[in-house]
Amino acid sequence: MITSIDQFTTIWQKESDNTRKILNELTDESIKKELVKNHRSPGRIAWHIAQTIPEMLGKTGLNPEGPKESEPVPDTAEEIRRAYDIAALSLKKQVSEKWSDESLQVEDDLYGEKWKRGMTLRILIDHEIHHRGQMTVLMRLAGLKVPGLYGPSKEEWSQFGLKEPEI
Repeated sequence: MITSIDQFTTIWQKESDNTRKILNELTDESIKKELVKNHRSPGRIAWHIAQTIPEMLGKTGLNPEGPKESEPVPDTAEEIRRAYDIAALSLKKQVSEKWSDESLQVEDDLYGEKWKRGMTLRILIDHEIHHRGQMTVLMRLAGLKVPGLYGPSKEEWSQFGLKEPEI
């Protein structure tokens, strides 16, 4: 659980930067590819990540800018990136300006349960990490470069003067 605004803003900055690394590799062609039958495309997952920020935090009294749940997946990767940036920055600003460390203990009704706001922020971050993992698999299937997030990706080892790990 997130226990301070400073803790959230530090973690959120790092994790939203990681999400941007993923979104920056998407192409207009890749966002529409159905790589696994009857599953979300990379664009649909990316859009879901952007939509969840205002959807989830809207249940806590905040009103972050960003795409509504009813909005369809845009036609371009750039539109998804822009929408995500708006939502991520808006959330960070609203949490910093409207909440305090103490208010992270306030409980809100989310999805039929009572969640402390600090828990909601943690779940939002974990949700984003979860979907980024799905996207990296789809990106590999689509032939896109996968950026390293918590260490170098397969393609990045050589940038550190290291030999790629054996497969």
